[in-house]
Amino acid sequence: MRTWKAIFAAALMAALVVPMSVAAQQASDSQPSVQPIAADATQTAPLSQSVAPSTATPAPTQTEASQPAAAPAPTTMDQVVTLFIEREHGLIKMLSTRTPIVETYLQDLTSDSVLGPVPSADHYFLGRMDMGESVERKDYLKDENIGMKTRLMGGVQRLFKVQYQPLGFSWMVYADHTDFDRQHYGFTYVHREFLGDVRCLVFDVTPKKDSGKGRFLGRIWVEDQGFNIVRLNGTYAPAPRNAMFFHMDSWRLNLIPGYWVPSYIYSEEGDFSAGVKNKEAFKAQTRIWGYDLKKGGKDDELTQIRVDSVTDESANSGDASPLQAERVWQQQAEDNVVDRLTNGGLLAPAGEVDRILQTVVNNLEVTNNIDLPRPVRTRVLLTAPLETFSVGNTIVISRGLVDVLPDEASLAAVLAHELAHIVLGHNLGSKFAFNDRMLFNDASTYQNLGFKHIPEEELAADKKAIELLKNSPYAQKLDSVGLFLKALQLRAPQLSALLTTHLGNPLAENGTVIRLSALALQGPALDNAKLDQIAALPLGGRVKINPWDDKAEMVKTAPVAITSARDKMPFEVTPFFPRLARFGANAAAPAAPTTAAANSTSGN
Repeated sequence: MRTWKAIFAAALMAALVVPMSVAAQQASDSQPSVQPIAADATQTAPLSQSVAPSTATPAPTQTEASQPAAAPAPTTMDQVVTLFIEREHGLIKMLSTRTPIVETYLQDLTSDSVLGPVPSADHYFLGRMDMGESVERKDYLKDENIGMKTRLMGGVQRLFKVQYQPLGFSWMVYADHTDFDRQHYGFTYVHREFLGDVRCLVFDVTPKKDSGKGRFLGRIWVEDQGFNIVRLNGTYAPAPRNAMFFHMDSWRLNLIPGYWVPSYIYSEEGDFSAGVKNKEAFKAQTRIWGYDLKKGGKDDELTQIRVDSVTDESANSGDASPLQAERVWQQQAEDNVVDRLTNGGLLAPAGEVDRILQTVVNNLEVTNNIDLPRPVRTRVLLTAPLETFSVGNTIVISRGLVDVLPDEASLAAVLAHELAHIVLGHNLGSKFAFNDRMLFNDASTYQNLGFKHIPEEELAADKKAIELLKNSPYAQKLDSVGLFLKALQLRAPQLSALLTTHLGNPLAENGTVIRLSALALQGPALDNAKLDQIAALPLGGRVKINPWDDKAEMVKTAPVAITSARDKMPFEVTPFFPRLARFGANAAAPAAPTTAAANSTSGN
């Protein structure tokens, strides 16, 4: 049986409002436009012959928008500037009808003498972003007792403390949504550089005098075939009064022909050099997915219906017994929930990661002689909070939890808990067999769905899970599970947002780990000084999500040696650095970033 290591090793702008509205970012405050910049020596220099001409590719099947038309190959950098400005406007227009899901997870930082900057608190935002003219956002996480202003601003008693606005992080998808042109910006060619498989032309971008507040200031990378912007790195300036603009590193992926769509945004603030006092220090990851939600060609299905004469010739074509009817009813509820979560962009379509999870579940079932009337399925929840739940015979585990688990035994432990619920008959969700209960908008998903067990069932599932593990191939590897739970306990008080579940039972409550707590007593003591002891991984090291179609795949990277305790970064946010590739260049989408800890050869 393959080990967890073998499976995987193969493989922001936010306004700091005190109490200024985040809308200040895009406020123009524009003065009369200045004339376009004169082409300088750098811009008019002949473009190297190494720059390939723009080429046409087949029309995308995933999007209603047609790909940009081919343009003559540029011969000067000035012409390149014209091309990427046009392409940026084309991207904004193409995405104007899209409403992808946007997730931001942010960790406030404090300094530790051994581990360096570590989380002191965290914040989580999830919603749908309307990429039309206003770039608005609808939040999924609602508190019925707290108003919008209080929830985002922190209330009167906290008006003068740091508050993070989720919409601010969402707006980092473009350099400038409304005025990205020569009238407002100057462009200076810097050099050529490869980002993964894609050769890029690099430009510094500076706002012109009197061009308005909240203009992009930084660097962009432009791929050298279609001349699309693939990366933005910088901030926004000048800042309005009583507000700050944070730095961001924004990445795009070529997921459909002709377009590079915003996918990842990393933001970081804080300086932990000697003598520096931080007004704010944090790291934040923003992920965007679900661009093609509800764009699957449903209108075409009516033209493809074919009615045949069909007879049920199965052995059980008669009426169902009471027990059979109960199981069919549970299956109907299970299918309704899975389909609704998938259509809403919260659950990845069945794919590669599910097969890996299924292998672990099968190992538990076979070695424990479990024979269920219906097969157990596994699916990946696309969100970051550490969460599992089961509905019927489907086990759901979040992307974030898969990311931070150090090895296969730890994965088996969290899956065993949900398998135990199924074996013990703790079925939840049968009410969702009524289809009217699926008729709600995506933003209210968390208010309409829930699969939390009562405490007695949770305790019984823990006891049964430990029994399953001790009879499984993972029986001799439970020390690593204990280490993971100890590491989780150490960080739990600072990571309340990461440990807040929205559909299933929590792993921890009030800063104390409660899931499989008996296993936390096993194994050696947690020791950060031991470089070969990997108790938990950073976020983003296991699973990558295709932002266009939501498919989940395993990250495949080469191992990287850990040289200090600071390389471990358990449960922490890290920068993105995907290996860029052009659409159709390989079967897999570009990989999400990983860290040294994720690629460690330790932890088995």
